[in-house]
Amino acid sequence: MKKEKWQVFLIGILCFVTAASICVQYRSAISYTTEGEATVQSIAENKLRDQVLTEQENYNRLYVQVQLAQTQLENLRKASASNSEESEKLEKELTEYNRLLGYTDVTGKGIVITLQDSDSTGDLIHYIDLVEVVNELFNQGADAVSINNQRIISTTAISCNGNVVKINNEKVSVPFVIKAIGSPTELYSTMLRPNAYLDFMKSDGIRVKVEKKDSITVPKYTGTRQYKYLQVVE
Repeated sequence: MKKEKWQVFLIGILCFVTAASICVQYRSAISYTTEGEATVQSIAENKLRDQVLTEQENYNRLYVQVQLAQTQLENLRKASASNSEESEKLEKELTEYNRLLGYTDVTGKGIVITLQDSDSTGDLIHYIDLVEVVNELFNQGADAVSINNQRIISTTAISCNGNVVKINNEKVSVPFVIKAIGSPTELYSTMLRPNAYLDFMKSDGIRVKVEKKDSITVPKYTGTRQYKYLQVVE
């Protein structure tokens, strides 16, 4: 009986020690977790503080650049105001260059050619027909040409994808209205002369109409030009 009581007493002590150990470990775990969370929070705050400082430095740098640009702009304005004659000369030259390059709307006398597909033979107008007509117009002295309000310049591409014609990478369709600024009399007579390309198109049933105009407007080129190899000579 005494032996059994002694065993119960030992078991009780072991249970107490085990419970105490678990309690200590739990408190240690809570303390570690709290410290860990505090450490993570501290790291996050430091990173945020560094980011704010970096953004502030970027802002200060950009602010200085803006101030410098504004100063340079103001200097240019003053220089332009003090040298208005030179500024006007440069403005005229720029306007003339833009006119020659096709970057401005232009107006003048000329002719308007309207082309439509054939009703009788079923023949259609192809992109090569437009190319030939445009080449003849420029060869006969046209100063500016457009097709369906697409300005034709030195880099203009007239192409097709199936039955779809593209000019300056824009889709165009019949009727094709070709405007050409130049001498109305000379353009009219040369474009309608026997064996001209329009005469060839009419023989295929294409409907061709040519009109003289005292005033027509050819719109400016609205696309972008890219030069891969062109460089300015210093």
